[in-house]
Amino acid sequence: MDKKAQLKAELERLLSLPLNQQTVLVANRGEIAMRIMRACHELGIAFAAIYTPSDAHSGHVQLARELGGDKCIYRVSSYHDANELMSVADDFNCTAVHPGYGFFAEDFRFARRVTKRDRPMIFIGPSWKIIRELGDKINTKRLARSLGVPTVPGSDRPIYDEAEAEGIAKSLFEFQVDQGITHPLVLVKASAGGGGMGIEEVYDPDQFRQVFRRVRNYALRQFKDEGVLIEQRIKDFNHLEVQIVSDHTGKYPVHFGTRNCSIQSTGRQKRIEVAPGFAPDSLEYSFDAAKVLTNIVDYSLTMAQKVGYDSVGTWEWIVTRSGEPFLMEVNTRIQVENGVSGCIAHIRGHNSVNLISEQIRLALGEPLGYTQAEIATEGVGIEYRIIAEDPQNNFTPWAGRIDKFSWEPAPWLTVLTHVPQGESYEIPTEFDPNLALAIIWGKNLDEALVRGRRFLNSIILEGQDARGQELKANISFLSDNTSRLLRF
Repeated sequence: MDKKAQLKAELERLLSLPLNQQTVLVANRGEIAMRIMRACHELGIAFAAIYTPSDAHSGHVQLARELGGDKCIYRVSSYHDANELMSVADDFNCTAVHPGYGFFAEDFRFARRVTKRDRPMIFIGPSWKIIRELGDKINTKRLARSLGVPTVPGSDRPIYDEAEAEGIAKSLFEFQVDQGITHPLVLVKASAGGGGMGIEEVYDPDQFRQVFRRVRNYALRQFKDEGVLIEQRIKDFNHLEVQIVSDHTGKYPVHFGTRNCSIQSTGRQKRIEVAPGFAPDSLEYSFDAAKVLTNIVDYSLTMAQKVGYDSVGTWEWIVTRSGEPFLMEVNTRIQVENGVSGCIAHIRGHNSVNLISEQIRLALGEPLGYTQAEIATEGVGIEYRIIAEDPQNNFTPWAGRIDKFSWEPAPWLTVLTHVPQGESYEIPTEFDPNLALAIIWGKNLDEALVRGRRFLNSIILEGQDARGQELKANISFLSDNTSRLLRF
């Protein structure tokens, strides 16, 4: 038997193991690591946890000790060091790796390494080929268009020729004028870029060539590829998501509804998420909101079925004020906001769904076990991201010591935090200062809004930085924006 056949046989053997014979490396930190650990514990799965020196007092280390004992906890120098992670996995004889979100979650090379090494393991996420295919925004756009899925107007391949680029830009300006847009914009961005790098807006067609040359030169310097994408700049929109789930066969994808993530920081970082994505029964829209939700779900499932999507994933959309949906991208991982979808979901009448548990058990070989007809949603969920930052100063991160963090508990409230309760906690400066996720459920939008404000008003959050200045957090920002939820 050649090596390829041996690897395949070993992975099939691992997938055939019962859950209580699996062992998962939790390759992450903080709140998401804690959620993965709890899910593993509830499923009867052993796990190994990791931490860096700056995270020694994190709640995820405390929880690992509580659920798995000291033997399952490993100190590493970096969460970004794949070699260290593999060493931990081998030492603890792990059969699978859960990357959480961030770090290696959407790194197809890491996922491939996990499954193709001499001692292969299961990667708890999509197959590395699907991560590679859908992680390429250009490829995703081409796939979507081939299936009739609407995408943001513009090029679906890197453009190198200046005259061709100018022709595309001209058509986009004309298209926007025809739509009645009074101030049309075109986006010029490096095709090999990411994270907001190498992007400029063009307001005047006469300025296009100059901007194109500047972005092309920047792309060549930074990314060694001068390819440029030309897209329509859509400014007035809501940001919606569709939650897709499938087992490892990729044959039977289902959805767990929609989310609205339109309340964001100035840097387009999500701060409040709501499920479902619109509230046509409670609010008035200038378009058929229920139909838009149905359409983006159907489009997302069409793509998932086409590629054989085999895990939990999110299709991200923008919806314009006139109700036009455009696919932005596909996130091939569990998302921070999965819990707000889970809190309104039922499977065969059982309240609440843990999507992380679903992701784990399905990745480890279990069948889906239910159909779309057996999934239902009830009520409205709101998720607040509580972060040590200063919204009045461009959401600048705050660093320092938290002395007190508490809130009023309630049966409709879930707070997920790695900040230890009842003791001081120093925020590590090398990571984003995320403190907690709070998930609120209400039987309708009005009740969820009332409960959300009640929770925010109950928070006690105190601390100081090295200069003795008071802690900065985004509680007021969250409260001020609660009244805007699901509205255009």
